[in-house]
Amino acid sequence: MEAKRLPRNRHSDLFHSECAGRIIFDRVTSRWAPLVLVKLAEGPLRFYELRDEIGGISEKVLSEKLRLLARDGLIERTVEPAIPPRVSYALTEMGYSLAKPLRQLMRWVADHGPAILAAPPHHEDQN
Repeated sequence: MEAKRLPRNRHSDLFHSECAGRIIFDRVTSRWAPLVLVKLAEGPLRFYELRDEIGGISEKVLSEKLRLLARDGLIERTVEPAIPPRVSYALTEMGYSLAKPLRQLMRWVADHGPAILAAPPHHEDQN
């Protein structure tokens, strides 16, 4: 699938309230999407393997997130003929291209998170 670019106008400016790209940005930065995408960048996983790798995600939320990411063309769902059927999830080419910068963001959080958490609370009413 060839990537399509939004035309340069208010519909491709994420800072504009009517930007269609903002919807996409919200989808790929939602609470669990980055974790799912980065974990799948390591290789295909079955549903329960993925659930076990991502601490705290419920089966219902994971199922919905996988459905949405597949709809958006970022992951593909493969059903292997078996009894019961074996279903695995893997990134598409577009999913891999997104997982790379998300992994960099996660590294940044790991590197700078302790300093941010250790920072004293700042109140806006202080000068």
